[in-house]
Amino acid sequence: MIRLIYSLLLGVLLLGACQKDDYYIDGGKANPYYDGDILQYIESKPIDFDTVAQVIKLAGMEDFFRNEEFTFFAPRDLDIKNMIGDMNTIGTANYLLFVGGKDTIQTLADVDSMIWRRYLMRHIFKGKNLLADYPQVDFDVRSIFPGQNFYNYDETAVLNIGVVYFDAGGIKYNGYRQLAISYIPDVSRPNDDWLTRSVASSDIQPKNGVIHALVAQGDFGFSRGDITLEIFLSKP
Repeated sequence: MIRLIYSLLLGVLLLGACQKDDYYIDGGKANPYYDGDILQYIESKPIDFDTVAQVIKLAGMEDFFRNEEFTFFAPRDLDIKNMIGDMNTIGTANYLLFVGGKDTIQTLADVDSMIWRRYLMRHIFKGKNLLADYPQVDFDVRSIFPGQNFYNYDETAVLNIGVVYFDAGGIKYNGYRQLAISYIPDVSRPNDDWLTRSVASSDIQPKNGVIHALVAQGDFGFSRGDITLEIFLSKP
């Protein structure tokens, strides 16, 4: 009888395991390897990255995303949609354009391709860098655990990247680890006014690089004020 009960319990556990989703929360397969390039991976996840894929193409960066080797802290569709916004939402590009008497954005193509490229580049870094390649950052004691500052791919921005070690079981730094990336608005004051995004899924590995998918509802390019002002100034 004991053996029968044990067999039944084992069968239930195995069935439950087979039914579990093999994805991390917010994207990224449990198997980190993807048999394709970075753009192909982005296109394979339309729920999270359909708008991002369109922006990559509008920026003229298809070949770059297919052939270059880099690490991509991938923004989410919602980041771009929230940045564009509407004429009634303060802080969005369309609000600024409407108040300024300029044509609002109706399609992604209404934004200058060089603006898309410039702010995509803020999310891109040379080489293949996994979570394990970055140092620890503790935002409460940055003097001890400062993370590390990096130039983005085209060296137009400086961002701090580090791994947050969470506490667990009453033991400091004993819990799970999560990548965080912070845009530094003024390099002459490198410790001030960081704009930080957390990573939802790390170490996704297409053939030509690494993707760290950011938590949704942040700012595309890490600073909404920068890109909305640039869009406004680009319009006649």
